[in-house]
This record gives sequence, C-alpha cells and structure tokens, in this order.
Amino acid sequence: MKAKQNSKRLFLWSGPRNISTTLMYAFAQRSDTVVYDEPLYGAYLSKTEAKEYHPGAKEIIDSMSSSYVDVIEQMLGRHKKPVAFFKNMAHHLLDVDQSFLKEGMNIILTRDPKEMLPSFDKVISNPKIEDVGYKAHVDLVERLELLQAKYVVLDATLLLKNPVGVLKKLCQACGIAFDCGMLKWNRGPRPEDGIWAKYWYGNVHRSMGFQEYKLKTTSFPARLEPLLEECRIYYDVLKKKALK
Repeated sequence: MKAKQNSKRLFLWSGPRNISTTLMYAFAQRSDTVVYDEPLYGAYLSKTEAKEYHPGAKEIIDSMSSSYVDVIEQMLGRHKKPVAFFKNMAHHLLDVDQSFLKEGMNIILTRDPKEMLPSFDKVISNPKIEDVGYKAHVDLVERLELLQAKYVVLDATLLLKNPVGVLKKLCQACGIAFDCGMLKWNRGPRPEDGIWAKYWYGNVHRSMGFQEYKLKTTSFPARLEPLLEECRIYYDVLKKKALK
C-alpha cells in the first residue's frame, strides 16, 4: 500500500498505560499536526476475544470500522495538515499486510512493566502477555527491520524525566521541528479522545503537560509476578534501543 504524499505520517505503536495519550496530546498542540486516537481499536476488538473483557467494547466496535484494510487505507489517505499522528497499540496490529509501515516513521513507546502492569490491572484484571504489548513490540521491531522501515524507540520513564530533550530528539528523527507548545495543554477531555476515554484517560485529563516522573513505592502484586518476568524479557530488548 502506498501513501498519498500530502502528509508526513507518524505511527505510534504503544502498549497500554504507557503515556501514549500524553504523547498524543503533545502532538495535538502542534498547528501543523492532526492526531487520530487508536484507529485500529475497533478492528482489533471485533477479531479477538478481547471484546469479552475490554470496557465499552460493543460501543467501540459499533462506532468504528472493523476492517483493517479500510482503516489502513484511511491512514495512508490525504489529511488536512502536513503531519498526521496516529496513536496505536502494538497488539492491535494483527496478521494483516504490514507493508504500509514503510510509509511513515514508526514510534515504539514502551514502559517498565513493573510500573505498567499494576496500572493496567486496575482496569483489566489478571492480564495476559497478549494484552500488554511487550511481545508485540519486539515482534514489530523485527518486522520493521525486515521491511527496512524507519522506527525509533521511546521509553516512557526517560520521556517523563526529560520531556524537552527526548521530544527534541524524537522530532529530529521524524524530520519535523520541535515545538515548545507540545509541553502544555488545557486540563480535561479533548476532542481527539476516543469514546473509550472515560475508562482509561482519567489521569491524563487531570494533567496540563508531562507529569514529573515519580518512582512508584507501592508493593508489586505477587499474582502479577509471572507476567512481569515474561514481559521483562521483551522490555530489556526495547530499552536498549530507546532515545535518551
């Protein structure tokens, strides 16, 4: 699939609870950028058992295209601004033609699973490796390298510790100028939010920018320890590649 050439495309491939919405809000502040919130979510839910336990699944499926082909064609189509930013979850990208990944810059956003898993578990309890994106991220990086597609890796912790420095390097990698407006926005829901925002976006709706990184001090749930060990194998691969 080939893209219409009017816009530069940035494909964010995140895991859940990885400050992906914060990053989407940052790009939404740019006057040259249009953002899209998880356009593949409906297709993913319609084709997996995740529809049985994701909050609001029926409403999401009914409100979006369930065709991967149609959504990918829309991403590759014309957009109203010079930059089109697509926030996606890596595990939403199922077994479809992924040659479209060569048509933009792919941004892999990861986070230490010891910090992410308890947060995710509050919304979807007892998650599996298929729900949290770490294996999907490593598989995606391997495909990107085979396709010779452009990509960068971001670690949520490094981004929160140094938002200006990491965003500048990200913008440079994407071939766009850094905009200091990316650092601040108004508190509350935003028009670019997906209809699932009421289940997932409470914290970011209370924010007005990148929140200061704070090391979590609460104890890690023992029942999530096996999943943590499984995720860490993949996370260790990703963090070595992250922009600093």
